Amino acid sequence: MTQDYFRKTAAEALRAQNTSEQGLSAQEAAQRLQTYGKNKLSEGKKKSIVRIFAEQFRDLMVCILMIAAIISACSGNVESTIVIFAVLILNAVLGTVQYVKAEKSLESLKAMASPTAKVLRDGVRVEIDSALVVPGDIVLLEAGDMVTADGRILENFSLKVNESSLTGESEGVDKQIDVIDAEQVALGDQKNMVFSGSLVTYGRASVLVTATGMHTELGKIAALMNQTQQRKTPLQESLDAFSAKLAIGILIICAGVFALSVFRTGMGILDSLMFAVALAVAAIPEALSSIVTIVLAMGTQKMARQNAIIKDLKAVESLGSVSVICSDKTGTLTQNKMTPQTLYADGQVIAKEQLELSNPVQRMLLKAALLASDATHDEDTGDSIGDPTEVALVMLGEQFGVIEEAYREQHPRLSELAFDSDRKRMSTLHDIDGVPTMFTKGAIDSLLNRSTHVLTSRGCVALTPQLREQIVRVNTQMSEQGLRVLAFAYRELDTDRQLELEDECSFTFLGLISMIDPPRPEAIQAVADAKRGGIKTVMITGDHKITATAIARQLGIFADGDIAVSGVELEQMTDAELDRQLPHISVYARVSPEHKIRIVHAWQRRGSIVSMTGDGVNDAPALKQADIGVAMGITGTEVSKDAASMILTDDNFATIVKAVVNGRSVYENIRNAIRFLLSGNTAGIFCVLYASLLALPVPFQPVHLLFINLLTDSLPAIAIGMEPARRGLLNRAPRDPKQPILNRALLCNIGWQGLLIAVVTMAAFYLGYQQHDAALASTMAFSTLTLARLFHGFNCRGEASIFRLKFSTNPYSNLAFAAGALLLLAVLFVPGLKQLFLVSPQFGISQLGIITALAVVPTLIIQTIKLIAEKRQSA
Repeated sequence: MTQDYFRKTAAEALRAQNTSEQGLSAQEAAQRLQTYGKNKLSEGKKKSIVRIFAEQFRDLMVCILMIAAIISACSGNVESTIVIFAVLILNAVLGTVQYVKAEKSLESLKAMASPTAKVLRDGVRVEIDSALVVPGDIVLLEAGDMVTADGRILENFSLKVNESSLTGESEGVDKQIDVIDAEQVALGDQKNMVFSGSLVTYGRASVLVTATGMHTELGKIAALMNQTQQRKTPLQESLDAFSAKLAIGILIICAGVFALSVFRTGMGILDSLMFAVALAVAAIPEALSSIVTIVLAMGTQKMARQNAIIKDLKAVESLGSVSVICSDKTGTLTQNKMTPQTLYADGQVIAKEQLELSNPVQRMLLKAALLASDATHDEDTGDSIGDPTEVALVMLGEQFGVIEEAYREQHPRLSELAFDSDRKRMSTLHDIDGVPTMFTKGAIDSLLNRSTHVLTSRGCVALTPQLREQIVRVNTQMSEQGLRVLAFAYRELDTDRQLELEDECSFTFLGLISMIDPPRPEAIQAVADAKRGGIKTVMITGDHKITATAIARQLGIFADGDIAVSGVELEQMTDAELDRQLPHISVYARVSPEHKIRIVHAWQRRGSIVSMTGDGVNDAPALKQADIGVAMGITGTEVSKDAASMILTDDNFATIVKAVVNGRSVYENIRNAIRFLLSGNTAGIFCVLYASLLALPVPFQPVHLLFINLLTDSLPAIAIGMEPARRGLLNRAPRDPKQPILNRALLCNIGWQGLLIAVVTMAAFYLGYQQHDAALASTMAFSTLTLARLFHGFNCRGEASIFRLKFSTNPYSNLAFAAGALLLLAVLFVPGLKQLFLVSPQFGISQLGIITALAVVPTLIIQTIKLIAEKRQSA
């Protein structure tokens, strides 16, 4: 069991798992995967299909329809009762299918965002899906990783782990490899163990996996937990609330209509009830919430295809309102392919091709670059593992025939101080010709201030103010060219020992290596697109201010009149000063992750919706604080991915802008679908109220309205939700998040468009009622309303006219119309269906021509108004 391993030595633990420090073979790992299963937590008991099906009937609309079915049966209209129950069952089946599909979609998105683990297989370091980790694997952990299985630490290099998910303690735990000789030790005190679900915040280590999946400590907790329900999005909640209020209002009106029918017109109680129920069925937009869910789900799938994985549906809504994007530079705005450019050593600046290993200073500089890094590069396959900056250093060595792995075996690492963003440096200890030598790389200001000497071809000389000024000047010149500059230094120690932070002083300065990470070509266009859409792009980077500003100018982020602020300058600013200068600050340089939270807060105080990118462990708080936290899928740590609401699988800034466009498009499509649904329902309400007030026969039977709602609330509404994003979406300012989706303009559109459809519907009713034939009048009203709403689907595709939108851009809308028209024809002319839907025997081809002509009138009027508006805009 896992709890026994803290009492074992590393060697005993390896023997217990029948493995070695070289890890498992691929064959043995495959066998153990069969034995132990995948490294996953069971998700608890899922709802059965039967339960999901039964829950479809737990709805106010369904209750009203059941009442309608009972009333129909009591009044002798058995056909209507059969149709209503058939439709209810069909609706429940569709709802069940949609729920199951949504669950599968969510699972596929989770799989895309699943964490990875670095393990040794056959002695080679490989990166695998965390689900494939098995007991006996050797996992390599470093800062930023999420621990994916329980394990015993074999090698420890200043490892610190946040175990708050298990113990509740927010402070990181310093780990060790020593045996703990005790019978019972609390989880938080097992310092030589790591546990699944915890986060590596500092250092690195190699770990023997002792438990996976449900056998981990996290698995034991998961076994005790019940499955949690996913919350609805704010948009869904507001629409549900609107639907509930509407339903209550409609029921009150229905009660009034029922009373009016009984006491004023002398209609029978059963007929009056049918009249009231018809009004209720016509008014309640039962498909509203499910249509929103479907459109949001389709939006997330589309974004996933475009390299943006949305972890939370709420993020889709927020994306449309983003007004500020705070982006990291490296890898997001740039190509993340660092290549060395120039070097400074022994008082001279040289191109990388001019590096000479015969020069002792240049050779020592290259030695420091290779040893004080963790990256590896395979020349044969071109694959690299590690930080892009370190990969560039490794590739520099390979250009001169120095292979990093062989060189590191020759000078093994004895101790290290891992890089962190506060110190801005990394140190490693090696035996160089019998002398314990510490190599340090990092930011120039971090090393130069701690250096006392400089290595030259004449030997070590004191770091005079003149030499210091020369080094700073060279660094500035490199930075002004947009180059990233790393400084290198070394220090010889008296003895071989574990390094401490206090050792990072009295350095001998070696030199500088400059690299460039060129801007992504697509990022330049994306920044311009964002600016056009009223979105401000802010660059946040750990680079020097001059370097960052040079790159920001190339990208179009930094313009004349803009300000670049360093981390030191930011700390000296009060909140009031920051708020005053905030709109003009385009670049934050040399900032730590803690500064990111302050920047997010400052923009949020101005009422902006902020998207923040991040990839490191310490970025997690800022990602959570931002309205849209964006993690990097390639270079991002598992901690940052866990904190983010969106993950970029290509680490590309342009993908963020695409996601914002899609977010705006999804929101517009939902608005248009709501306009379509509610304007159609409003038309039905007007018709029933008009007939009630004028003591006319019922214009629709409940079975008619069921057909209309099931047809027009589904196919065309979903087709509207699949409308492609329009170019004009980035020609407008971001949406105000406080603005309700059902604003005055939308409600006015719903009202007058619903009235237009109601007018032509009642016109068809009167034409059918000329001979006092109530059945023909009802059939003509029903078919006109159905067809008019199908035509209206084209009006609701967007604000532009159909001639500008074009029929070809949304084939789903054409298919929805064709399917609806065919179904209507079947109801009107197929003998069996005619009886079920109470179609008048008098209805024929001439009546079909009349209702078609009437049904197209509202669309012609609406399209004419749109064309006139477009002509005025272009004039």
